Amino acid sequence: MKKLVLTAASILVLSSCVSLTHQEKMTLQSMKAQGITVDKPIGGWERPANPVGAGALNLLPGFGNFYLASGNGADSSQYLYGFLNLISWPISILWGIPEAAIDANRINERELIYYYTYDESGKEALEQKGYSLSATGRLQKK
Repeated sequence: MKKLVLTAASILVLSSCVSLTHQEKMTLQSMKAQGITVDKPIGGWERPANPVGAGALNLLPGFGNFYLASGNGADSSQYLYGFLNLISWPISILWGIPEAAIDANRINERELIYYYTYDESGKEALEQKGYSLSATGRLQKK
Protein backbone atom coordinates (compact mmCIF):
# COMPACT_ATOMS: atom_id res chain seq x y z
CA MET A 1 0.00 0.00 0.00
CA LYS A 2 2.85 2.38 0.86
CA LYS A 3 4.48 1.76 -2.55
CA LEU A 4 1.19 2.48 -4.31
CA VAL A 5 0.79 5.80 -2.48
CA LEU A 6 4.40 6.80 -3.22
CA THR A 7 4.02 5.85 -6.88
CA ALA A 8 0.78 7.81 -7.22
CA ALA A 9 2.34 10.84 -5.51
CA SER A 10 5.39 10.68 -7.78
CA ILE A 11 3.20 10.50 -10.88
CA LEU A 12 1.17 13.50 -9.70
CA VAL A 13 4.26 15.55 -8.93
CA LEU A 14 5.97 14.78 -12.21
CA SER A 15 3.02 14.97 -14.58
CA SER A 16 0.78 17.81 -13.53
CA CYS A 17 2.59 20.93 -14.69
CA VAL A 18 1.49 22.87 -17.75
CA SER A 19 4.30 23.30 -20.24
CA LEU A 20 4.99 25.41 -23.30
CA THR A 21 5.85 24.06 -26.72
CA HIS A 22 9.24 24.81 -28.25
CA GLN A 23 7.62 27.37 -30.56
CA GLU A 24 5.90 29.09 -27.62
CA LYS A 25 9.18 29.22 -25.69
CA MET A 26 10.95 30.81 -28.66
CA THR A 27 8.17 33.39 -29.13
CA LEU A 28 8.16 34.20 -25.42
CA GLN A 29 11.95 34.57 -25.40
CA SER A 30 11.72 36.93 -28.39
CA MET A 31 9.05 39.00 -26.63
CA LYS A 32 11.12 39.18 -23.43
CA ALA A 33 14.09 40.43 -25.45
CA GLN A 34 11.91 43.37 -26.55
CA GLY A 35 10.62 44.00 -23.02
CA ILE A 36 7.17 42.45 -23.46
CA THR A 37 6.42 40.12 -20.56
CA VAL A 38 3.46 38.95 -18.51
CA ASP A 39 4.32 41.70 -16.01
CA LYS A 40 4.89 44.39 -18.68
CA PRO A 41 2.51 43.80 -21.59
CA ILE A 42 1.68 46.39 -24.19
CA GLY A 43 -1.85 47.09 -25.30
CA GLY A 44 -4.91 45.87 -23.43
CA TRP A 45 -3.79 42.38 -22.42
CA GLU A 46 -4.71 41.38 -18.89
CA ARG A 47 -3.34 38.44 -16.93
CA PRO A 48 -6.01 35.68 -16.90
CA ALA A 49 -4.71 33.72 -13.91
CA ASN A 50 -3.33 34.84 -10.56
CA PRO A 51 -0.41 32.59 -9.47
CA VAL A 52 -0.61 33.59 -5.80
CA GLY A 53 -4.37 33.05 -5.77
CA ALA A 54 -4.10 29.66 -7.47
CA GLY A 55 -1.43 28.52 -5.01
CA ALA A 56 -3.39 29.79 -2.01
CA LEU A 57 -6.58 28.14 -3.21
CA ASN A 58 -4.78 24.79 -3.31
CA LEU A 59 -4.61 24.87 0.48
CA LEU A 60 -8.11 23.53 0.01
CA PRO A 61 -8.15 20.25 -1.91
CA GLY A 62 -7.77 21.02 -5.61
CA PHE A 63 -9.49 24.42 -5.53
CA GLY A 64 -6.51 26.17 -7.17
CA ASN A 65 -6.66 23.73 -10.07
CA PHE A 66 -10.41 24.19 -10.41
CA TYR A 67 -9.81 27.96 -10.50
CA LEU A 68 -7.28 27.51 -13.34
CA ALA A 69 -9.65 25.21 -15.22
CA SER A 70 -12.53 27.68 -15.14
CA GLY A 71 -10.77 31.03 -15.69
CA ASN A 72 -10.18 33.14 -18.81
CA GLY A 73 -7.11 31.15 -19.84
CA ALA A 74 -8.87 27.93 -18.92
CA ASP A 75 -6.90 24.71 -19.21
CA SER A 76 -9.38 21.84 -18.93
CA SER A 77 -6.67 19.38 -17.82
CA GLN A 78 -6.65 21.28 -14.53
CA TYR A 79 -9.98 19.63 -13.64
CA LEU A 80 -8.19 16.27 -13.55
CA TYR A 81 -5.32 17.64 -11.47
CA GLY A 82 -7.83 19.25 -9.11
CA PHE A 83 -9.65 15.96 -8.71
CA LEU A 84 -6.38 14.11 -8.07
CA ASN A 85 -5.38 16.73 -5.50
CA LEU A 86 -8.81 16.38 -3.92
CA ILE A 87 -8.56 12.62 -3.45
CA SER A 88 -4.97 12.81 -2.18
CA TRP A 89 -5.57 15.68 0.26
CA PRO A 90 -3.99 16.63 2.75
CA ILE A 91 -0.68 15.31 1.35
CA SER A 92 -1.42 17.00 -1.99
CA ILE A 93 -0.75 20.38 -0.35
CA LEU A 94 2.97 19.60 -0.67
CA TRP A 95 2.91 19.63 -4.47
CA GLY A 96 -0.44 21.30 -5.14
CA ILE A 97 0.48 24.81 -4.01
CA PRO A 98 3.67 25.24 -6.07
CA GLU A 99 2.17 23.31 -9.00
CA ALA A 100 -0.86 25.63 -9.19
CA ALA A 101 1.35 28.74 -9.03
CA ILE A 102 3.66 27.41 -11.76
CA ASP A 103 0.70 26.37 -13.92
CA ALA A 104 -0.88 29.83 -13.53
CA ASN A 105 2.36 31.41 -14.76
CA ARG A 106 2.48 29.08 -17.77
CA ILE A 107 -1.17 29.74 -18.60
CA ASN A 108 -0.45 33.49 -18.46
CA GLU A 109 2.54 33.08 -20.76
CA ARG A 110 0.55 31.00 -23.22
CA GLU A 111 -2.28 33.54 -23.24
CA LEU A 112 0.19 36.41 -23.73
CA ILE A 113 1.59 34.67 -26.81
CA TYR A 114 -1.91 33.93 -28.11
CA TYR A 115 -2.96 37.57 -27.62
CA TYR A 116 -0.13 38.99 -29.71
CA THR A 117 -0.20 36.22 -32.30
CA TYR A 118 -3.92 35.81 -33.04
CA ASP A 119 -5.99 38.51 -31.34
CA GLU A 120 -6.57 41.55 -33.56
CA SER A 121 -6.18 44.03 -30.70
CA GLY A 122 -2.90 42.36 -29.73
CA LYS A 123 -1.61 42.57 -33.29
CA GLU A 124 -2.59 46.25 -33.41
CA ALA A 125 -0.80 46.94 -30.12
CA LEU A 126 2.38 45.39 -31.54
CA GLU A 127 2.09 47.44 -34.73
CA GLN A 128 1.57 50.67 -32.80
CA LYS A 129 4.82 50.02 -30.93
CA GLY A 130 6.62 49.22 -34.18
CA TYR A 131 6.83 45.43 -33.81
CA SER A 132 5.69 42.50 -35.88
CA LEU A 133 5.69 38.74 -35.38
CA SER A 134 7.37 36.67 -38.06
CA ALA A 135 5.99 33.35 -39.31
CA THR A 136 8.45 31.61 -36.97
CA GLY A 137 7.12 33.52 -33.95
CA ARG A 138 10.04 35.94 -33.67
CA LEU A 139 9.17 39.46 -32.56
CA GLN A 140 10.92 42.00 -34.75
CA LYS A 141 11.24 45.76 -34.90
CA LYS A 142 9.79 47.16 -38.12
